[in-house]
Parts: sequence; structure tokens; C-alpha cells
Amino acid sequence: MKPAKKKNEFDKKFYIKWMVIAMTAIWAAIAAVWLSMHNWDTEESMKALAQAFTEQPAETEQQEQAPAEEESAVKEETAATEETEQPEEQPEEQPKEEAPAPAPKDATVYPEIDQLPSEPTVVNGILLANKQHPLPETYAPGENAEARAAFDSMAQAAAKDGLQLVAFSTYREFARQKQLYEGYVAKDGQEAADRYSARPGFSEHQTGLAFDIGEAGQEQHWASASFGDTAGGKWVKKNAHNYGFILRYPQGKEQITGYMHESWHFRYVGKEAATAIYNQNITLEEYLGI
Repeated sequence: MKPAKKKNEFDKKFYIKWMVIAMTAIWAAIAAVWLSMHNWDTEESMKALAQAFTEQPAETEQQEQAPAEEESAVKEETAATEETEQPEEQPEEQPKEEAPAPAPKDATVYPEIDQLPSEPTVVNGILLANKQHPLPETYAPGENAEARAAFDSMAQAAAKDGLQLVAFSTYREFARQKQLYEGYVAKDGQEAADRYSARPGFSEHQTGLAFDIGEAGQEQHWASASFGDTAGGKWVKKNAHNYGFILRYPQGKEQITGYMHESWHFRYVGKEAATAIYNQNITLEEYLGI
């Protein structure tokens, strides 16, 4: 039994010996290769070996830092995006101020002119005279014959109904209008006179087409608003258009015609225009579109 035990110990030592020899040979070969890679310089080989061991953790650290840096960059980019995407605060829109509507034309006001025109104003074949459209001082046609004939026909028709109509004032030349107007101004003042009397050159009576109408025997109602309440005044207002006349200054139209209501003042414009104006209940200015 003893010799066998000794043999086993011998074999074990033998294998350990050769293992050590083999490992030594392997490390010697590795060292030879390492030295050959560094020109067989021992010092340089040792530095390279030390550097290899120190750089590996650094690389690991860099690899660990890289995701952190990327994460930080992503966060910064997200924040920048959110900052960019936020809509800018728009200034509160102020309500637009609408331009005030132009004031309606006031036909009661005379224009500021230095002299009267050289020609009268004719619109669609109708002679126009009002505070905005004066007549030349020299315009003197006299009483219009056609208008007089139309009035006479109307007076005959009224007579059949027991009414005796009278045209107590028709054509008025410039000088006569000037005399009347100045008398009214002296009596009532210019502001009041301008409401019921035309300045010279602005009167319809100068056209020869205006007829102040009253009823015979009813002189107290001539050139008075009360004429409109009389039988004669009501008849004329209802029938005048059939003979080419219109009530020139209706009630409530002063801002359009320029003059206060005159129930006695009628203007000849012809049957066609007079009928249209009467049926539409408008003024001459509205009919002519001015």
C-alpha cells in the first residue's frame, strides 16, 4: 500500500510542475508579443500597459455620461420646443372707431357765395330755385304763360264746386323780392325772415312758375297757414297735381325744401312730374334727387 501512495504523490507533483511551466511559457509569449508591439522597449511597454488599465474605466465613465448628456440635451430641446410653440400673447384688439356719419344736408342754410350765377339751374327739364340753387339777378322771364293757363283751368274746375280761387301773387322780379325781403328782415330779423321769405335771387317767384293761391272773400287766410284748413285750401291740395301744380313746401319737409310749410305756395312743374310727386308724397328736391 505504501508504494502506491508514493506514486500518486509523484504524479500530482509532476502535473503541477508542467502546468507551471506551461503558464510561464504562455505569459512569456504574451510578454514577447507585447514587447514586439512596442519595439522591444520595456519602459514604453509598461507605460502602455498602465495606460490601458486607466483608460478602460474612463471609457466606461464616458459611456455612462453619454446617456446623461443626451438626456439633458433632449430635455433642453423639449423645453426650447415648448417655449417656441407657446403662442405669443396677442394684444387685445381694440374696437374700431367708426367714422361718424356725415350730417344730413340742411337745405335751410344759404351757401356762402360772393355773387349769383350767370345761368339758372335746370334738372331733368325742370327749373330749380331754392337756397342752394339761386337764379341770376338778370333772370326775368315774367309770369309763365303755360302755368297761368293751367291755373285758370284749375280755378274753373274749383268754381264748379263753389270755390273761387285767386292767384294773389305770381311772378316777382329781383328788385321786388329784394324790397320785400329787406322789409321782413327789418320787421322780424334775418333769422326769422329766412324761414318764410327768400333772399333776392333765391325766390321761386322770380321763375314765373310759383303761384300763391287763396280764395276770394277769404283774404284773412291769404299767405297764412290757416288757408290749408279752409275748403279752398283743401281742394287745391287734393287737385292741384291734375293741373301740373305741386304744394311746394309741405309740412315737415323744411330741412329738404329750405322753407317752412306754406299751404298757399304752389309751383307749376307739369302734370307728369306733379302727379308723381303727389302720389309719392315727396318734395321737388326728392323727385329730382338733389
